[in-house]
Amino acid sequence: MDEYGTVPEPRAVRIERVLPGPIERVWAFLTESDKRGLWLAAGEMEPRVGGRVELRFFHSTLSHEPTPPRFSRGGGGEGHAQRGHVTAWEPPRLLRYTWGEQDGTPSEVTFELSARPPDVLLVVTHRRLDSRGERVMVATGWDTHLRLLADRLAGREPRGFWSTFERLEGEYERRLPEG
Repeated sequence: MDEYGTVPEPRAVRIERVLPGPIERVWAFLTESDKRGLWLAAGEMEPRVGGRVELRFFHSTLSHEPTPPRFSRGGGGEGHAQRGHVTAWEPPRLLRYTWGEQDGTPSEVTFELSARPPDVLLVVTHRRLDSRGERVMVATGWDTHLRLLADRLAGREPRGFWSTFERLEGEYERRLPEG
């Protein structure tokens, strides 16, 4: 398993992580607002296919690091929301929802969980990404958030969100193919 995300098909990125289990606990961190808000974003997620999803991002609450100016409000950082709908709900193994419906051309993110006692393999695949720049940003974002999730599940203080993001952004700029 590669430490970094890959491009498994055109217009997609995939990241795999082995996380501390059990699988039901990882599922709860994906689906319950209070737990999801510790590593990604809090917000409503109706537990059914067709249910609404709203993720409200406040990156400054995820770690001890302040938000850099380029990501302040209006730059896609603090307080922005992603809206979508659940397209697959099969607890505790499969979750899929659309992403960015408010922008008119939604993408889709899939979370696949497999028990590997005492751990869990989580595979995140984000599809319908139109440009290389979008794939770099999405891979960087998911990788950063998943590293915070691993910290939370392991009971560690979460690493710095923005220093991790900025380091990974350069790495994905070098790693992801053109086109």
